[in-house]
Amino acid sequence: MKDQKSHLLKALEKGIRYDGRGLTNFRPIILEKDVSKSAEGSCSVKIGNTEVIVGVKMGVETPYPDTPDSGNLMVNTELRPLSNPEFEPGPPGEKAIELARVIDRGIREAKAIDVKKLCVTKGEKVWSVIIDICSINDEGNLLDASGLGALIALKQTVFPKYEEGILYYEEKTKTHLPIIREPLPVTVYKIGKYFLVDPLSEEEKLADSRLTVAITKDNVLCALQKGGKEPLSIDDIDKMVKIAMKKATELRKII
Repeated sequence: MKDQKSHLLKALEKGIRYDGRGLTNFRPIILEKDVSKSAEGSCSVKIGNTEVIVGVKMGVETPYPDTPDSGNLMVNTELRPLSNPEFEPGPPGEKAIELARVIDRGIREAKAIDVKKLCVTKGEKVWSVIIDICSINDEGNLLDASGLGALIALKQTVFPKYEEGILYYEEKTKTHLPIIREPLPVTVYKIGKYFLVDPLSEEEKLADSRLTVAITKDNVLCALQKGGKEPLSIDDIDKMVKIAMKKATELRKII
């Protein structure tokens, strides 16, 4: 591992990556909307050879006691063994839990969804928004692929028919989920003294630290999530946030 990192640092010193990209260049991104007929909103995201599918399901449930007039939000992640031999079947592992929390936090802190409009009967019934993320292939940067997919899937989401207390999932309405802000997460990695985005699996494993920055369409920071074992200085964070903001602007052109 030490020899691998030394080799990587020599490459980064020359401003190149293992696949020939610059330090702050993403791999090609391919998006496909409405990939699931059973979901109320869905999207497939490919960043290089990394691929995830994100689906949104709507349900009518009891609200949380502290928010009786607001809808519910839940993010689930399934990292399938077929996408990476390091992932194991069974309950969500640490990486899956962290990924779900990072995506959830960006959406919540941005107040992306007008949750008051999800109230059916105060204190009794509200709409629940459930985001399911499933990895198809992992060659690095599942975080950004999942965040991009979650945002697009939410924008595609429409309500199923709900009448007299009964949900008709086979009948979708034309009413879209009330999205008022569009948080987009961009993760910047630090390896030695270098900063890069969209790492390959090998680069991801050798990173000292990472910072996921959720940014709204008007360039407002709504959430920061630090990962990795090594600390980040104020100067590091400042540089990483600036890189993330620039890349978020570029990514929105794809959306």
